[in-house]
Amino acid sequence: MAQAELNVEIRENTGKGAARKLRAAGMVPAVVYGKGMEPTPITVEPKALETAINTDAGWNTLLTLKGAPEVDGKVVVLKDLDLHAIRRTMVCADFHAIDLKKKVSFMVPVNAVGTSIGQKEGGTLQIIRKELEVICLPTAIPKSIDIDVSELVIGTVLHVEDVPAPDGTEIPYDVNFTVITVKGHKEELEDIEETEEGEEAVAEDAEAAEVDAE
Repeated sequence: MAQAELNVEIRENTGKGAARKLRAAGMVPAVVYGKGMEPTPITVEPKALETAINTDAGWNTLLTLKGAPEVDGKVVVLKDLDLHAIRRTMVCADFHAIDLKKKVSFMVPVNAVGTSIGQKEGGTLQIIRKELEVICLPTAIPKSIDIDVSELVIGTVLHVEDVPAPDGTEIPYDVNFTVITVKGHKEELEDIEETEEGEEAVAEDAEAAEVDAE
């Protein structure tokens, strides 16, 4: 369980104009929300936030807010972070206040452990779902969902129902979607051909549209 402290200040003015001024001053506008509380606008230093989530847990790091009396002591996790499309600087952030004694939903990265039989035979391991949702106590968030792939052969399709949930967690799902596959060389070529055919069809449709427009 990764934990860190994060100093924040209450944001007195809201709106696009106020947010632009904050960003110009080197601060990031943010909001803290959660069950039983009104959404609270705050500001945070981008470097402080970057440092706080620079752990193995990343966004799942438990952050204890400090400074602003309205949210001081609240434990939150980073739920959303918008970055500037070009500069990649922080634009705004959302924090979800949580109860350490109640189970919450988290997104956890998938980690393939070992080398599959299919890979040794020339196939390719593909992780279709990079993250999976888990439900657990905030104090029991796993760093990753480790899946042993060493026995997988070419043609294997591993579904979410086949993934063992880490201790103290459950993996919810409505559809039994694919998480990992092992493909052979022939299948990879077929995928490439299908992609190329799709791109050609799109190009042809675009050319036809241009002719019609003329």
